[in-house]
Amino acid sequence: MSLKSFEDLECWKAARELRIFVSQNILPKFPIDEKYALTSQLKRSSRSVSDNIAEGFGRYHYQENIQFCRIARGSLTEALNQMITALDESYIEEDLLQEFRERFERTKAILNGYINYLAKTKME
Repeated sequence: MSLKSFEDLECWKAARELRIFVSQNILPKFPIDEKYALTSQLKRSSRSVSDNIAEGFGRYHYQENIQFCRIARGSLTEALNQMITALDESYIEEDLLQEFRERFERTKAILNGYINYLAKTKME
């Protein structure tokens, strides 16, 4: 596997798609009084996924890269929790949560695969 940039990583690409989905389809639905609360939290957690994947890639050390990918996975899960909160507060409909969940599961699966790849490569 020859990767020149974090932009070549499938997990980063999936995280980017998820972030764009949140920015374009979810955040505009939130009321203005959530601007500094749930809107900000969801924006930060969805951005954190791709941010941490990129930062880990730039560390050039397997264990550090794995750790940043684990942080990315935590941010991904945090974003799902915030989406559930948005549903509970009636800011979004169930179909939007379901669409997010599909993107969440895809991103998580690819990210877990990358973590496993890094762990195996580290052992060689």
